Formats: sequence, C-alpha cells, structure tokens
Amino acid sequence: MEKGIKIVTIGGGSSYTPELVEGLIKRYEELPVSELWLVDIEAGKEKLQIVGNLAKRMVKKAGVPIDIHLTLDRKAALKDADFVTTQFRVGLLEARAKDERIPLKYNVIGQETNGPGGLFKGLRTIPVILEIIKDMEELCPDAWLVNFTNPAGMVTEAVLRYTNHKKVVGLCNVPIGIRMGVAQMLGVEAERVHIDFAGLNHMVFGLDVYLDGVPIKDEVIRLMNDPNNSVTMKNIANIGWEPEFLQALNAIPCPYHRYYYKTREMLVDEQEKAATVGTRAEVVKKLEDELFKLYKDPNLDIKPPQLEQRGGAYYSDAACNLISSIYNDKRDIQPVNIRNNGAISSIEDDSAVELNCIITKEGPKPIAVGDLPVAVRGLVQQIKSFERVAAEAAVTGDVNKAVLALAINPLVGSDKLAKEIVTEMLEAHKEYLPQFFTEV
Repeated sequence: MEKGIKIVTIGGGSSYTPELVEGLIKRYEELPVSELWLVDIEAGKEKLQIVGNLAKRMVKKAGVPIDIHLTLDRKAALKDADFVTTQFRVGLLEARAKDERIPLKYNVIGQETNGPGGLFKGLRTIPVILEIIKDMEELCPDAWLVNFTNPAGMVTEAVLRYTNHKKVVGLCNVPIGIRMGVAQMLGVEAERVHIDFAGLNHMVFGLDVYLDGVPIKDEVIRLMNDPNNSVTMKNIANIGWEPEFLQALNAIPCPYHRYYYKTREMLVDEQEKAATVGTRAEVVKKLEDELFKLYKDPNLDIKPPQLEQRGGAYYSDAACNLISSIYNDKRDIQPVNIRNNGAISSIEDDSAVELNCIITKEGPKPIAVGDLPVAVRGLVQQIKSFERVAAEAAVTGDVNKAVLALAINPLVGSDKLAKEIVTEMLEAHKEYLPQFFTEV
C-alpha cells in the first residue's frame, strides 16, 4: 500500500489552522494525507491543544483517516515529512502591536509587513526560518517548504540566498483575494477569471485580466473606480483609488499598494484607529480570543465562519492547491513566491519574486513576463533592494544594514528617522533579536 502524505505545520496553534484542515479534508481524494503534525512552542501550548482538538473533531466528522499529532518537539515532527508549512509569528501579537505602534510616534506607517513593521518582522523571523531549514536538511531533505509566514517575500529571499534548500515556495493569499474580488465585481465564478500577476509579495500587480480567455483589464479598472468595488482585505482600510491614477497605472494594484500610493491617507487612518479602536494587532487579539472560545466548544466540528474576520481568507485554498498541484503534477497556474530565473527582466535572476508559475512535481516554473511596465518598475525594484538589505541585516545582525534597509524603504524617507526608529524598535524587540546583541 502506498504511504500517505505527511504534512508538518509549524505554528500549528494558529487560529488559521482550521482553514488548512478544512482544505485537506476537502481534497482528501486527490491529496491522501495520512499524518498532519501541528507544531508550536511552549508559549503556544494551550492554543495548540485547543486547535488540535478541533482539528481532530473535524477529521472525525469528515470520516477521513488523517492522524493529527500535536507536539512542541519540532525535530520529532519533521522526521520524513513530505511538506512543511510555516505560519508562525515570532513574539506573538504583542510584537506585532509594537511594530504597529512605534512607527506611528514618528508619523510613519506602522504595518505588519510594510515599512518599519515589515523590517522588524523579517529580522525576527528569518533566523527562525533558517533554523527550520537546517532541521529539514537533516530530517526531511526532500520535503517542500511552503512558507506562509510574513513578510513572505523577504523570508523567501533569505532562504534562497542563505541556504541550499531548493524546494521552497513562498505563498500569500493576496493574489487569490484579488481574483475573488474581481470575480465578485464582475458577478462571475472565480474559475472564469485569470489574472497575469507579477511583482513581489504584497507588491504584486495584475498586469492583465481575462474572463473566459478574453482580455477585460480596461473594464475591471473602470469598475474599480467605484468605491464599493474596491478590492481590499480585512486588515487594510478600504480607501478608494483616484480614477485618473488607476487609468494611467493601467494595472490592477494589490490592497497593500495603498501604503505606497496613498501614504498620507493611510497614515491618518492608522493614527485615528490606534487612538480609538486600537492598532490591527489589538483588534486581532480580541478576534482571536473570541475564535479560541469558539474552538474550545467540544460540539464544534467545522471551521467556524467567524474565522473569515481575520485577514487570511482563502489561506487554505492557496496552501492546499499548491501542495496538491506539486503532489499530483497538475501543471496548473498559480501565483507564488519563487526564484526569478529571468522571468521578470528588471529583477535579478537569483531574487525572490511573486508571479504566476506552472506548478509541477519538480516545483513551480515561473512564467516569463519580460519587463515590468515603467510606471511600476521603479517601486518594485526599490522594495526588492529593501528586502535584500533587510535579509542581510537579519542574517548578520548588522545594525547599520538595518538602518540602511529602512532608509531605502519609501515609507520612511529619511536616514535620520530610519536610525531613530531602528534604535527604538531594536530595544523593544531585544528578546527576539539576539543576533543584534551578541557581545563581540
């Protein structure tokens, strides 16, 4: 009998895990998972138990023979894994709240994956991901790493640049969310919509849009001028675009582009929210508390609809589709983060990019787009410079490189300000940034 698939999820106590479990149940016929190992750390032990028990109830209700294992021992879990997914947050939501609040004091956007917040999330996360890869090389060298941990582009960049592990794919729910949003706008099934995505993680553009194979980008841009049709996410304020801007851009922006093209409006919105309802991390903390109360209910054996209030809608579809397409050699098209290999000519070949790929059992094969349109090329290159210098800072613990990365980032715009923010945030996150505090 053929051995079933072993999947290991690091950050298994996440509130998103029921989405993943639902996705695996739904696809059991084509993706026969025999073991799902949910791994967490001591601080996440209680959540791991709660989510793990819900996962077991879901699998039992569905009648599929997936064994759910819960552990704090990463190495025990990784042995002979086929796929490893990562969805963790170093420093938990408290660290995210600092990432969001501290920059606001300097009149700079405080956001989880952009600007100073994105830098510091990367600095905390990259060393942990590199440790996981080290364990994988020893215990499951042939396993695929499917990284969902943000900032996914910077993390993928670091793995490609500082490890020899070839089987790595960065994944994000933003492109799938854009496609769903466009389908909704058009009043059609999402399967009929195809978008040519290219750029970087949280900096991806829809270069063309097709309905049943017919190009309809102009119509979609026209529809996006209506504020009710704006494609956004739960964690990003829905501030409408200027029609003239969209028309001239001639591409579909992603929700995160608001931070770069509407910086002032987004900063004001963030400052107002921080002073009233709290930063996004503080809002999410309340949401998570409510979700875990629901998850505890011994009668709950499905993914509760309230989970969609989190920013990660379509997460399981993105993750499970990718794993299934690799396993089954489907050769379908999905947007993922992967080594560029010449697909976007204005980005280095060895850098991570986010774009449509053909998904094969050997992994994703990037679909070449040539050059990016001149209107978006410069911003994408600037953010890629930021990601590369930031990844180097994370690996080396070089404070000067962290300052340089932040000064490159267009949301900061001052080397002096970059130095002040880095100094304060290094101190605030000291516990999770040992590489910057080792004695020489």
